[in-house]
Amino acid sequence: MRKLCPNADKEDGLETVLEVPIPEDMFTGMGSNIQLRLQNMAAWMKAQTSDKWSQPAIAGRINELRFLLYLVGSPLIPLQVQLGHSVYKTVKDSSIQASTAKYIVQQYLAATGGMQAVNAVNSMCVTGQVKITASEFHQTDNNTDVKSSEETGGFVLWQKDPDLWSLEMVISGCKVICGSNGQLSWRHSSNQQTPASKGPPRPLRRFLQGLDPRSTANLFIDAACIGEKIIGGEDCFILKLETSPAIREAQSGPNFEIIHHTIWGYFSQRSGLLVQFEDSRLLRMRTKDDDDVFWETSSESVMEDYKYVDGVNVAHSGKTRVTVFRYGEQSANHKRQMEEKWKIEDADFNVWGLSKDHFLPPSDLKKD
Repeated sequence: MRKLCPNADKEDGLETVLEVPIPEDMFTGMGSNIQLRLQNMAAWMKAQTSDKWSQPAIAGRINELRFLLYLVGSPLIPLQVQLGHSVYKTVKDSSIQASTAKYIVQQYLAATGGMQAVNAVNSMCVTGQVKITASEFHQTDNNTDVKSSEETGGFVLWQKDPDLWSLEMVISGCKVICGSNGQLSWRHSSNQQTPASKGPPRPLRRFLQGLDPRSTANLFIDAACIGEKIIGGEDCFILKLETSPAIREAQSGPNFEIIHHTIWGYFSQRSGLLVQFEDSRLLRMRTKDDDDVFWETSSESVMEDYKYVDGVNVAHSGKTRVTVFRYGEQSANHKRQMEEKWKIEDADFNVWGLSKDHFLPPSDLKKD
C-alpha cells in the first residue's frame, strides 16, 4: 500500500505521509504514468476540502460513496459489548443451548491464543485495503443483469481497551471518519457539509470480523447454540444472539425504530475459530408524510487467513456480502447487493503513547 504523497505545496519538499494508506491499484488508476499519477494524487489531496463537492453532479457521486462507506465499510453493532477482561459466566441455571454456547466461546478463546495472550492486548492499530462492488437498486422480481461498480480504498483502525476506537476509511476519493470515546459514537465524511452524526457508544462491526477475540467472546457469551452447519467445508456450531427490546429502544432515534436485530456466529468444530459472522436488522423510517419505509439489511462476513500477531490469532482477509431491501406503503420493493473484500496489511498490538485524547469526537459534538 502507498503511504506517501508528493508535497502539494513544494515540488522539492518532503513527501507527505498519508493519514490513510491507499492500495497500489487505486494509485495506478490515477494516471497512465508515474508523473501523472503523482500530480493527480496531489490534486486529490487538495480537493478534500473543496467547495466543488456541493455541485449536484459531484454531490451525487459523493453521496453514493458515503452510502457504501457507512453501510459496508463502517457499520456498527447495536449492542454494548461487555467491558473488562473477564470472559466467564457460570453455567449454573443455564439451558443446554446457553451452556453449550459458553463452552464453544471458551474453545474459541483457546484457539485465538488463550486468555493470557488475549488479555495482554490493551490497544491495536490495523491498516488494510478494501474493494467494494455494489449493484444499483432494482426491483426484487427483476431477473435481468444488474449493473454494478467497483470501488477501491484503504483504512486505518485504532482501538484502546476497553471501548475507545476510531476508523478512517477512504474509497475513490471519499473519506469517512467514525469513532467512539466510550460515552458516544459518531460518524462523519470529509466531504460532508452537515454536522457529524452521533449516537450511543457501540462497537464497530469490523472488530468482530476476526480482529478482536475478546470483544467477540464477550458478545457471544450470552448467546445460545442452535445447531450445526457446514461453512466452506467446515463443520460449524451456530451461536445466535437476539438484541433485547431495551437495547433496541435505546439505539433507536426520533425518526427511526429498530424492529429487530439478530446476530449469528459460526465457529469451526475443527479449529474452534470464528469462520463466519452474520447479522440481520430491520429498521422502520418515519417520513415527513407519516408513511413508514422499511429497510432490511443482512450482512454475512467470511473470515480467512488467520495468523498470529503477538500470540493472538486474528483473521487477515475475508469478504462481507450485504443485501439491502427497501419497502413500504409508498415505496416499491427494491433490492441492492454489495460485497466488500478486505485484507489486513499491518496489525500491531499494545501501541505505546495511545491515550484517550486520540479518540476525542469532532469539535462540533464537544459543544453539545
